[in-house]
Amino acid sequence: MNVEDRRQRKARQTRNALAAAALDLILESGLEAVTVAAIAERADVTRRTFSRYFVGKEDAALDFVREDGDRINAMLRDRPGDEPPLLAYRRAVGDWLADRENPATHLRPRMRRLLALVDTEPALFAAYERIRVDAQENSVRIIADRLALEEGDAGGMRPAVVVDAAAGVLSAALRIWARGTPARDPAPDAGADLASLVEQAYDALLGEAALAASHTESSTTRK
Repeated sequence: MNVEDRRQRKARQTRNALAAAALDLILESGLEAVTVAAIAERADVTRRTFSRYFVGKEDAALDFVREDGDRINAMLRDRPGDEPPLLAYRRAVGDWLADRENPATHLRPRMRRLLALVDTEPALFAAYERIRVDAQENSVRIIADRLALEEGDAGGMRPAVVVDAAAGVLSAALRIWARGTPARDPAPDAGADLASLVEQAYDALLGEAALAASHTESSTTRK
């Protein structure tokens, strides 16, 4: 392993330690009671080191959201080029959830509790939304590349619409999953539960789209 590889591994370890410390402290003491200094101390690094990785405690605690977004986008890039964009996104999410070598970070202990907390803590929600929007903007670029669209194209709305719909479905499924109350965290079948909810959510979207299309066609025919 060369020097650069060692540096990258050390940086990843430090980032993970800070994210884990932020998560632990926030769930132990509540968001308001936790300071950046306390997170740095728990991770055994300096306050300055914390600032090299995160802008605040909320971003640190939610680093897994950014990591998941990056992984979904990487899998989206790898989907076959002839797949329709919505199907490609759906299958990328399925690949992410089915990855046993590197399980989705939502399935780590206490992640369900943190996701539920996002809905009740405005500062956490704002950080979550910033991370989510960044991931979706990357998804839009990937879809646009798949469709060979350039910025400013009249057809450029399609990637944005697809990603907003597809990512919205995933967010809805995650929110429902986070509100569950398993006996253990994570429950042994938590991955299957989340994957099933995601599939149900995408089926619901497609069902609503089909109903809307049918209704539109009927209305046009009657005119």
